[in-house]
Amino acid sequence: MHQALSLNCGEVLPSDGLAGTLVGRAWIPATSGMPAGPAVVVLRADGVFDISDAAPTISSLVEQEDPVALVRATAGRYIGSLEQLLANTAASVRDPGRAHLLAPCDLQVVKAAGVTFAASLVERVIEERAKGDPQGASRVRAQVMELVGDSLSSIRPGSAEAQALKALLVAQGLWSQYLEVGIGPDAEIFTKAPLLAALGTGVEIGVHPQSAWNNPEPEVVLSIDSRGRVLGAMLGNDVNLRDVEGRSALLLGKAKDNNGSCALGPFLRLFDDSFSIDDVRRATVHLRVEGSDGFVLNGTSSMDQITRDPLDLVKHAIGPCHQYPDGLVLFLGTLFAPVEDRDAPGQGFTHKVGDRVRISSAKLGSLVNLVGHSDAIAPWTFGLRALMTNLAARGLLRHPQF
Repeated sequence: MHQALSLNCGEVLPSDGLAGTLVGRAWIPATSGMPAGPAVVVLRADGVFDISDAAPTISSLVEQEDPVALVRATAGRYIGSLEQLLANTAASVRDPGRAHLLAPCDLQVVKAAGVTFAASLVERVIEERAKGDPQGASRVRAQVMELVGDSLSSIRPGSAEAQALKALLVAQGLWSQYLEVGIGPDAEIFTKAPLLAALGTGVEIGVHPQSAWNNPEPEVVLSIDSRGRVLGAMLGNDVNLRDVEGRSALLLGKAKDNNGSCALGPFLRLFDDSFSIDDVRRATVHLRVEGSDGFVLNGTSSMDQITRDPLDLVKHAIGPCHQYPDGLVLFLGTLFAPVEDRDAPGQGFTHKVGDRVRISSAKLGSLVNLVGHSDAIAPWTFGLRALMTNLAARGLLRHPQF
């Protein structure tokens, strides 16, 4: 890492502290002849506890009939205070004798919904028509807004009003593949990252070194089991390369899926009597980017402005035509699309190495990362074979709930 982050409990935890059911994953050190490895953990007032004996993976936890009841009924093994885990997570050189946090998902498929907010929808159209050129974006933005204005924000996707707007835009030569998924009957659902590739809080996320126009995408992410039940939520950063996707939508994989380009956390908050899907619908997600050059960017994304209800997006992601036996996590999209110039006028915002990105929401806490280049940050080496081997060595593959 270019510099160490400083994380504290007050910043990372939700505004109501430990009132909710907060679970996650942590890399725990070797003990009593058992190798080090990833563990499912729960946060409590007296520390962080490993509950892998009850749920070896986050996937196996959310597949339970009542995950909250299982978490509350499991004492677990104390592995340290949250302060200790945060300090070791963000350390430039980690202490192998102490635990550190990981992304709070494992075997779930990492999916994302695109262009689910009117403002970001307009920006996608602009990227496409500007062919990935940030200097041409301001001119295209003026043209698009002159015709469309605020009309997209009140349109229900797939409705008669949406079809009428489509006819108008087609007549003006302004129809776009992004408008098709933004106000048409079918939502855009894509795969954001491979299993186990997502990063957690306190580490460097990755931007492809060839990209000159990119941005963070602060989002709420749902945790969904194999039956389509939504069990909880967390924060996510769907790091996006605007120039790459703007050149061609067929480059979506390169624009979205690079080493370190997916961050989740800091914890998964399970739905219980303190937190529900209605809290997701009412959530406001805040973004703050602080650059080593002194640049500061602030933004918000209000979930009440989403064009498709979160549960509707879930139905587009999983159902009779799309099964995920180990469940999935689903990014819900973002309202935020930065247009503020960082360097020269007309060039808009783009990341620089060393940027500190903080994504926060009252009920979900804060996800904090530094920005590096995908080829220079820590490589991804712990995949499915490594996980299976590790769980087997720890005797957890024999667990009836695996």
